[in-house]
Amino acid sequence: MSALVLCALLSAATPAGAKGAKASLEPAPAAVEPAADEAGAEDEAAQNGSDGYTPPAPTVLQALRFTGYVDVGFAAAQGNGSSFPAGDFRVPADYGVDAFAPAVNSRGEVASTDARGRFTNGFLPRSLGIGSTPSFFLSTASLDARFAPTQVPVMVFMRMQLMPRFYAGGDGTRFDLQQAFGKVTPFSSAEFTLSVGRFDSVFGIEYLENEANLRTGITPSLIARYTTGRSLGAKLFYRLQLAPLWSALSLNVAATNSGTRVEELMGPDLSLTGVPVGSARLGYELNLQRVQVKLGGSGLVGPRNDTRNPSVKQWAYGVDLRISAVGFTVSAELIHLVDEQPAGATRDLKRTGTGAGEIASGFQVSGGYVQLQYALPLTGEYFSGLALYGRYDRRNAAFHGFTGVRVDRFTVGARLELFSMLAIKAEGLFNRELSGAPDVPNDVFTSSVVFTW
Repeated sequence: MSALVLCALLSAATPAGAKGAKASLEPAPAAVEPAADEAGAEDEAAQNGSDGYTPPAPTVLQALRFTGYVDVGFAAAQGNGSSFPAGDFRVPADYGVDAFAPAVNSRGEVASTDARGRFTNGFLPRSLGIGSTPSFFLSTASLDARFAPTQVPVMVFMRMQLMPRFYAGGDGTRFDLQQAFGKVTPFSSAEFTLSVGRFDSVFGIEYLENEANLRTGITPSLIARYTTGRSLGAKLFYRLQLAPLWSALSLNVAATNSGTRVEELMGPDLSLTGVPVGSARLGYELNLQRVQVKLGGSGLVGPRNDTRNPSVKQWAYGVDLRISAVGFTVSAELIHLVDEQPAGATRDLKRTGTGAGEIASGFQVSGGYVQLQYALPLTGEYFSGLALYGRYDRRNAAFHGFTGVRVDRFTVGARLELFSMLAIKAEGLFNRELSGAPDVPNDVFTSSVVFTW
């Protein structure tokens, strides 16, 4: 009873107008807290540049990405593994055959370049040195490093490759800094990039499948030596989207030391003349829901980079086409290329990416390929793709003052993909000497297992 009396007395002692007296006995009013929240929000907005949420800037490790692949092969070649026939005593020996024909891997290396002791003049591919002996080999262990911070429109890319090799003279393992360039995208509203360094060719479309993990098949075409080489210089790329037409136009332009040939024919890392070689491709794309079409025209002009004489030119032009529909893809490419003959009686030494030859000769070639592939609709827990393909190549080439050589090749193969990171490929190459070169057994069976990570 006394407690009730006490409460009544306290209630009576409270002034009628003091409605917040009871609240004054509790913690500080909540109205103070929103003021602090607003101040924090203003600070955050000032730091982020807007009132919306801005995620924290990525760290260096988040901007740096490593990828790569390992390509392991097995091959068996006819004859002695080369295109050089016994009993043919013409010299230079590499002027009278197609030494690049018996390729065994995606690098275009052949089973052998054994010319049976005859003189050659620097028109040779690299060789695995297996000859006619069936063998396993590690074609390439490749590592890509890409640094692309989101805060700035700059990307840096390097591709490093290791090629274990063994020859009669001992270990021939090579390390190749295949690509190393920086790329700037100055306009966020346009597909426009500028690249400086060592990068892929811009001629045609086959360079897009240079790497073993990207190429449907295994071996490059008979004209790949002229169009897929990397070189050192500067490149500009621009694509204009034509959205109402489901189309796009693109322009790829480069000024480099050597042009678009592989290093076995022209060294890319140093200009021998001081004058860059210009190359470009103008392309059109049609991207419909069920059909994709790519059409392009390419050109090249500049001094030959296998001699120090800047007045001796090289030039080329070509066209390419790729159509994809209902699982089928047709790819085709044509090229005509000319190396001018040095003028005068003075002999110009030939220099390539693999060494020096005796003389720089005039040269011209016309050739091309057409490839048909079909991607079977095969998917499952382990299977991620199966493709069957066939390709026909033709090449007609001649050195100045020598008989021309006309060859062709049929290639058939299959590619099975597992777990989206493993490709198993098998391929047969059937080479024919049509004219200008003796018939020689140089067909090849080759296979490849590519692990991509």
